[in-house]
Amino acid sequence: MSTGSSAERPPATVHPSVALSPVAPPPEGPVAPLDVPGVAALGERLRARIREGMQIDDDVLEVVLSVLLAGGHLLLEDRPGVGKTQLARTIAASIGGRFARVQATVDLLPSDVLGASVWHAGAERFEFHPGPIFANVVLVDELNRTTPKTQSGLLEAMQELQVTVDGRTHHLERPFLVVATQNPAAGFDGTYPLPPAQLDRFLARVSLGYPSAEQEAALLRERPQPPALAAGSLPELVAAHGGVTTVRTAEPLLAYVVALLRATREHPLAESGASPRAGLQLVGAAKARAALDGRDHVLPDDVQALAPAVLAHRIEPVPAAPLEAQAEVVADALRETPAR
Repeated sequence: MSTGSSAERPPATVHPSVALSPVAPPPEGPVAPLDVPGVAALGERLRARIREGMQIDDDVLEVVLSVLLAGGHLLLEDRPGVGKTQLARTIAASIGGRFARVQATVDLLPSDVLGASVWHAGAERFEFHPGPIFANVVLVDELNRTTPKTQSGLLEAMQELQVTVDGRTHHLERPFLVVATQNPAAGFDGTYPLPPAQLDRFLARVSLGYPSAEQEAALLRERPQPPALAAGSLPELVAAHGGVTTVRTAEPLLAYVVALLRATREHPLAESGASPRAGLQLVGAAKARAALDGRDHVLPDDVQALAPAVLAHRIEPVPAAPLEAQAEVVADALRETPAR
């Protein structure tokens, strides 16, 4: 039996922790890749639209844009009330995509996220009712408050852009971005730590942090709203994904990335270091950052700027390691590995 199936809920029943926005029209037909100047121009428009929707630091915004243009997924780890949900809604509005929000709770089932096959007596057959995962931007709020069974239901969707229910495969629409939030482990009870396989599906992990005094004053004067106009269309973002893949990476640059990965695996504070998937995603994000800057080639600066966000959450510290061990492992790898 598939973990995403359930014939017990009537079609009209909606889980109270799930919210969906109206359906956006899907992209039609194949989309030609954008050239690098086109990706950079789209990035500038996205940057402006996201800034309309919320107060966000420049460094964090660059990571968010790199994840979006590389076609990855984003993990936001921070305390409640700092704008994580607002960021997800703003991203969706900026690309003109369908937005869905799932509030993770201990009783959330995989079928509440993926969808379920429901028996229709009149038609005498099961029909698949898609869940909120069938959106362009899916916010899973407080992912570490739901059980490992429900967490694992996201793995296929995040990696393969599809879900399997009752033995049938349903493909997800592109672009597809999961934005998950989690509370810091320390001081928050009732959470289930995300396993390494789940963490490895997120291209980057960032923290928004508290705003500056000026940002907070502006927030109090007028609460930001998601932008009314999109910065581009869904097909344009898919085309940007294709354009990012054309950015060149020289052999010395790839050797530098491999050396960084090996340094994280050999660090005394690391039980296990960054995976090969981490290297693929670091290179993909570095290509997106280069394209955002209007360059057709990746520099070591791109890798160094993104390595903390892309690698740290994939490090499994040794027992009794300090709380900042993951960040320390990546910082030491960057400091001790020469760029080639």
